[in-house]
Amino acid sequence: MDKTKERLLSKVDFLLERGQNITRNYQGNGHERYAPSLLFSEFKSSSLSFIATIFGVESVYYHQFEIEVRSSYYYNVDSAIGILTAIKNEIETGWLISFKKLVEADVFSDFMEMAEHLLKGNYKDPSAVLIGSVLEEHLRTLCKENSILISEDKNGDLVPKKASRLNDELAKNGIYNKLVQKSVTAWLDLRNNAAHGHFGQYDIDQVKIMYQGVLQFLNK
Repeated sequence: MDKTKERLLSKVDFLLERGQNITRNYQGNGHERYAPSLLFSEFKSSSLSFIATIFGVESVYYHQFEIEVRSSYYYNVDSAIGILTAIKNEIETGWLISFKKLVEADVFSDFMEMAEHLLKGNYKDPSAVLIGSVLEEHLRTLCKENSILISEDKNGDLVPKKASRLNDELAKNGIYNKLVQKSVTAWLDLRNNAAHGHFGQYDIDQVKIMYQGVLQFLNK
């Protein structure tokens, strides 16, 4: 089992166990059974965070969970467990990961082809920005696949983490080693120079090296 799949299954199993724990601690009787407020709040917020990280807040799973788990009655908890079980099945079959990677590969391939075309025309600056954008999006994808949050709360607002921060957290979590982390840092620095108009800080040969390095990074 690959590391991404293992991490996702571990997380969803943890959430399912939390849900099952609630079913063992219902309050009330019969059709009036409901979950203890603290257990339910923790379970619901953790589940929504997981679904948002993997599928996004606009996904069917996220909206379904929000609708089905509005209250803490036993049937709401049953719905939550059912949704999480369906997600687990998608992860176990490999459909989720293979589909997302297929879409990502097609999109990234198109952008990298554009960057290569620009390089052949000696347009190093737009090429560097384009390659850097692909790199940054790939870092976000790796974080999502490995249950690493790509945003953080700042004074009540959800703010996207910078690419350099994502790079650090991916290395810290063992998704890739320090050598890869240093390469990513160098590529991000070159992209930042291009994006901010510091065109004299790098040359076309460095962009070509960046192109080859990012291409290999995407295919790992």
